[in-house]
Amino acid sequence: MAYITLNKKYFFNNLDIITQLTCDKDKIALVLKDNAYGHGLLEVAQMAQEYGIRKAVVRSVSEAEQVEKYFEYILVLADTPAQKSEKIRFTINDLSQIEYFAVGTKVELKVDSAMNRNGIEADELVRAFEKIQARGLVLEAVFTHHSSADEENGFYLLQKENFAQIKKEAQRLAKMYGFAPLRLHSCNSAALFKETAFDEDMVRVGIAAYGCLELPFEGLHNKLQPILQLFIEKISQRTLQKGECVGYGATFQTQQVCEVSNYDFGYADGFLRSCSNHYVTPNGEKIAGRISMDNSSFLTDKEQLLLFDDARVAAKQAGTISYEMLTSLRSYIKRSIVTTD
Repeated sequence: MAYITLNKKYFFNNLDIITQLTCDKDKIALVLKDNAYGHGLLEVAQMAQEYGIRKAVVRSVSEAEQVEKYFEYILVLADTPAQKSEKIRFTINDLSQIEYFAVGTKVELKVDSAMNRNGIEADELVRAFEKIQARGLVLEAVFTHHSSADEENGFYLLQKENFAQIKKEAQRLAKMYGFAPLRLHSCNSAALFKETAFDEDMVRVGIAAYGCLELPFEGLHNKLQPILQLFIEKISQRTLQKGECVGYGATFQTQQVCEVSNYDFGYADGFLRSCSNHYVTPNGEKIAGRISMDNSSFLTDKEQLLLFDDARVAAKQAGTISYEMLTSLRSYIKRSIVTTD
């Protein structure tokens, strides 16, 4: 069966680079949402704990509970708890959420700084502080999210300027309403590597830790190493004569006598169908025809193929981004941690 390896040496290398930028390992909150970007929630949590990462960011209560033993702090981005937790913090994405949190819940207020997705509006800050206090919640932080830190379109600076004003107002309101000093954070992976002097209380890093950050300029991010390799295994093999076709739609026709092998990985497993007819593996094996639900065929007789070892490269062949290439990998695929190159 297909399987995934996770290179701990490369993961630690990436975290070393990130620590170099934050100047403090304790400021790193590792983003583990969506099965750790397809890498494996528990596997990555274990490696992070070994490295000394104490903070994590997840999508749901379920994810938080699965990794709770590995971290001292967990931020849930998009779920409402049934009860408060000492270790888990919850995001307020909209004023209407506040009344549904249990009294005493530790919360972090997300404020929209021009992405226009989640988060309250800046002019709702006073109302938010009022409602949080009235509900009896423990406000620990205010944060935002950048939409374009990996782009050169001016929006990063706009959001940074907006958040600077939000931070000032939030700090003023925290004192007014009797909250403890707030934790303030905005940087994701791209923003951290874009900054020349990181000075926030925390950074939420995902794709950089996994080694697949892409930015339109040179920098330390070029030293990051993809940690995931995906291997697929042969189901069957046949010799085809010139002019024979392979797979659904008969879209591939042989130009000469050749060996074609079928492998145990298809679009139901996370091999995007947009790779059909043109995909080439890192070692040069060419796909033959369309990717089907559970299978894909290649012009080779090898027992096993390395399907990809850099999601950025594979994503370009799929016409997408590395995030989709990685998060498409199904959770039932076996994942193992390796320590060698």
